[in-house]
Amino acid sequence: MDFDQLHTFLEIVRLKSFSKAAQTCYRTQPAISAQVRQLEQELHAELFERFGSRISLTTAGRIFADYAAQMLDLRRRAQDAIAELETNPRGELVIAANEATCIYVLPQVFSEFRQLFPQVQLQVHRSYGSRVVEAVMDNSADFGLTQLPVEEKRLQVVSIYHDEICLIVPARHPLAGNQTVSPGDLVEHFLVLPQEGKTRTRLNEWLEPVEDEIRISMELDSTEMMKRFVMAGLGVTFLAVSNCREEIAAGKLQAIPLLPEPMVRRLGLIYRKDKALSKAALGFIQVVLDNVGEAPRVLA
Repeated sequence: MDFDQLHTFLEIVRLKSFSKAAQTCYRTQPAISAQVRQLEQELHAELFERFGSRISLTTAGRIFADYAAQMLDLRRRAQDAIAELETNPRGELVIAANEATCIYVLPQVFSEFRQLFPQVQLQVHRSYGSRVVEAVMDNSADFGLTQLPVEEKRLQVVSIYHDEICLIVPARHPLAGNQTVSPGDLVEHFLVLPQEGKTRTRLNEWLEPVEDEIRISMELDSTEMMKRFVMAGLGVTFLAVSNCREEIAAGKLQAIPLLPEPMVRRLGLIYRKDKALSKAALGFIQVVLDNVGEAPRVLA
């Protein structure tokens, strides 16, 4: 059965006439009679009793009329609810991002988004590297914020921000006065490194000339832990400068650029190309672009 059949049936019930219902439904009487027969065949029951030109509902017809009215009412309410999303979005958006992004990027984004879309709930899944991409691909997250490049062709990738990964040392560390640092400068110092991810891969390549000489004191999966342990004198580390602004401004840490060229980190917003974007989702993209601070460009 379909909604058109239900509407026709209820018009016959309301008007107590096939011919009058044919007029209000803009169909011929044989056409609406055929619709009623289709319903009766599907329900395996007669819906009307006919007494010449007069009709009345059978017991099955009276039962079905109540359900038909409810189904049409639910349809109308669903249409109204969907239409309301355009003016008053609600629901939820799930964002996958690593710890540093959650701390240094998302709070301001979430604050502005909440003002614009107060009935949309935001959830954060703390993920790293490839797991951010996986979360978006398997639809457990609507958006991901991750370090670029991302090679998955089924994803839309928007470059939103870039900063520099530097050597991070305590303010009074022997290397703190250096303008730049090379791999060879670190062989006498303990290193606190990220456990995994794109930054670790790039650092492994950068440290390759001295890989047999370096001393790794810790491998951690937390930006905050890495900063705390460096400030406690347990080694030096490598972090994006934007993740250490407060500590650098307070004189607790020092950032030293890497040689022979800066190690630039690019952050991207990713989402599935085949995903239908709601007004709230489009709003989230715009809020990210407005707050993170870099003119966006969509990567091919």
